[in-house]
Amino acid sequence: MHPWIAKRTEYVDSSGIRKVFDLAAKLENPINLSIGQPDFAVPDEIKQAATDAINDDKNGYSLTQGVPALRERLQAEVDARYGHDDRRVLVSSGTSGALVLALMAMVDPGDEVICLDPYFVMYPALVGMVGGKVVKVDTYPDFHIDLAKVEAAITPKTKAILFNSPANPTGALATADEARGLAELAAKHNVAIISDEIYRQFCYDGDLVSPAEYNDQTIVVDGFSKTYGVTGWRLGFMHGPSEIIEKMTMLQQYTFVCAPQPLQWAMLAAMDVDMLPYVDTYRLRRDMVVNGLRDAGYEVAQPGGAFYVFPKAPWGTGSEFVAEAIARELLIIPGNIFSQRDTHFRISYAASEETIERGLAVLRDLATR
Repeated sequence: MHPWIAKRTEYVDSSGIRKVFDLAAKLENPINLSIGQPDFAVPDEIKQAATDAINDDKNGYSLTQGVPALRERLQAEVDARYGHDDRRVLVSSGTSGALVLALMAMVDPGDEVICLDPYFVMYPALVGMVGGKVVKVDTYPDFHIDLAKVEAAITPKTKAILFNSPANPTGALATADEARGLAELAAKHNVAIISDEIYRQFCYDGDLVSPAEYNDQTIVVDGFSKTYGVTGWRLGFMHGPSEIIEKMTMLQQYTFVCAPQPLQWAMLAAMDVDMLPYVDTYRLRRDMVVNGLRDAGYEVAQPGGAFYVFPKAPWGTGSEFVAEAIARELLIIPGNIFSQRDTHFRISYAASEETIERGLAVLRDLATR
């Protein structure tokens, strides 16, 4: 290794998802069910609001904590939902940026952070980058949370629990009992919950129940990217106890500085756009994929949200199965990128029905060898 390279980089490898994206660019007609971003066009009124902000010369820095009009709108919604006296909002440079700030603000070298396995690929890398240690708690086979396992994983070194619902890669939507149980465990043991709720709008079988409803110290990470199909705009937000949010604001000042100002104005307009028709479309696609897989004999837990399905490979390891799928130009993601196990694979149904049908045809052929 080059002598100038810092040790923290050892915790980071090129994401396996990124490797599949790179492979997709080399194929002439791939069946791409790998990309975790909405496939719909951004609604025109949101694009117009961004264009208007640029033309109105709102192109400089905003306040580090966000454009006041957007932040106040978000604060009003958060206050109406939770009614906490000491819950404050910060607009961040993407939801990933919010996660970076949260871990930088709270996790010291040697601290432990609990992640539920399967987990979003970024979690272990970010924890390692700040010097923390990931403790993984298995949720197979149905991807629901065994609270006894979580409590058994808590030690005097535990600083936080990273929680994601609806979840990437499984699409699992935590029940109210699970959210409440985690909230109560965190309070009992005086550990933080960082609740990643980026897929909050994509819930198909009931509303998202946040641990913040039961624990006023919960740090909630949220954003606009998935809801409005603007993943490239890098806009997120977070809310939590004011003392912690103030530290994250300071860290943002010295890292990302602020979220892009004209796009913050666009998000203020976006909050008045009805996205439920898009969510309904994704619910239909979810059913299309799950029913197609089950009809072909796959073992698949019912996803309650996001736009992912995480089936069990019908033969071989998850990696072996995905390699064969990719050889047939079907791009899916091996489950070991998100997990200690190599038994499953991730499908994203953020794709056209035609693409989904092509993918299901390949998967039916691959179901048996």
